[in-house]
Amino acid sequence: MGGRLVAGIDLGSTAFKLLVLDEEGTEVALEEVPTPWRPGPGGTTDLPVDRLVNAVHRLVAGATARTAAVTDRPIEAVAVSGMGESGVLLDPEGVAVAPAFAWFDPRGEEQVMGFAAEIRENFAGRTGLPLGAQVSAAKLAHLRDGGLRLAGHRWLNLPEFVATVLGGRQTAELSLTSRTGLLDQDSGEAWGAMLDELGADRGLLAPLEPAGTDLGAVGDRFGDCVAGARITVAGHDHLVAAEADGPLDADHYHVSMGTAEVLLRVMDEPLGYAARTRLAGSLINEVRHVVPGKHVLVAGVKTGLLLRRVLQTCGITDRAGRDRLDAAVLELPYEGTLPADGLTVSGARNDDGVLGLAVRTDGIGPAELFGAVLRHSNDEIKQLISAMDQELPSARSATLTGGWAGMDSVRRARAVVLPRLTVSTRTQETAFGAARTAVRLLPTPAR
Repeated sequence: MGGRLVAGIDLGSTAFKLLVLDEEGTEVALEEVPTPWRPGPGGTTDLPVDRLVNAVHRLVAGATARTAAVTDRPIEAVAVSGMGESGVLLDPEGVAVAPAFAWFDPRGEEQVMGFAAEIRENFAGRTGLPLGAQVSAAKLAHLRDGGLRLAGHRWLNLPEFVATVLGGRQTAELSLTSRTGLLDQDSGEAWGAMLDELGADRGLLAPLEPAGTDLGAVGDRFGDCVAGARITVAGHDHLVAAEADGPLDADHYHVSMGTAEVLLRVMDEPLGYAARTRLAGSLINEVRHVVPGKHVLVAGVKTGLLLRRVLQTCGITDRAGRDRLDAAVLELPYEGTLPADGLTVSGARNDDGVLGLAVRTDGIGPAELFGAVLRHSNDEIKQLISAMDQELPSARSATLTGGWAGMDSVRRARAVVLPRLTVSTRTQETAFGAARTAVRLLPTPAR
């Protein structure tokens, strides 16, 4: 193990992770802290900024201590990736005025319904996103209607804000800004009509820049191991994971399965206003990639969220219990053993996330329930693939990544609907991809 060190941060829905690699890709240290969400009534979930900042400090402190235990080499570059839609709103003095809302927080639904007809009609074609509470614009409208005047304020997506916590300057990275509902996909600039609808000004977004832009250096308060390291934003987590091993082929699905499950395809050019509008009807996004100039189709289902809630409902709280469940699911046929209408599952659609169960028979244990959720999400994935196939030639292969991909029962289920499926053996795909982005900030050695 040798060479210069870099770090990749993944701000995930379940945990924040920091992976330290050498520039050749060898793992040196990994630290992880739980994402400190604050749950509320009605499915509301947010992240108070003081909790967020504290978690970042604990994450960096733990990772640097682990690094220092095995090498005296410093970390020379850090790249931050993470979930989309969540972000921090800053007042003109740079002070956060609200918590970061979870991407699955329902607040903003009422405001979306109240947007002007022109905004509602043009939203998907302009932004590449279906209009709903998940987009950042909905959360901003919720804050506006709560009495907050948005003019003079600035929105930073979560990885962008964490980059400033480390010491970097403000930026609006294009793949993350594509998740907000504030970006016109054709022009690559802020959508003026949406800003006007919110009562915001053009300063709501920081300068729009590609992933990998050098944003400054880590401050001294984080310790000698990382102080002075160059900082960048790697971009939206699923897209960063897709590029972890290099460019993604155009006829390939990258499937990232965390709390959200995302099917991703890369394109050299945008599909245009009409196609974006059609795709949004199936809750599929056409947005900017982390690779400059490229676009992506992003189709999501909330499989991981439902599977997590199944484990919690069944009292399964540790890895050993999950492994036993995995084995029990595999002992059943893929279709299960229940009558055809004995158990019905709902909730996997990307605009849902509420685990719904209709139980019409006896004999339903954890394994039958887990398998039923996998089949239900497979049905949703089939519909997404069908919609994408209307716009692009069918994909011919797929890679499955993410935390749930480690379960044999999950891999068996996805092999039913995904072509020529392979499974990544890397457990930290997003953090690894972010660290590989950080390598680009290292100065070229003098010859």
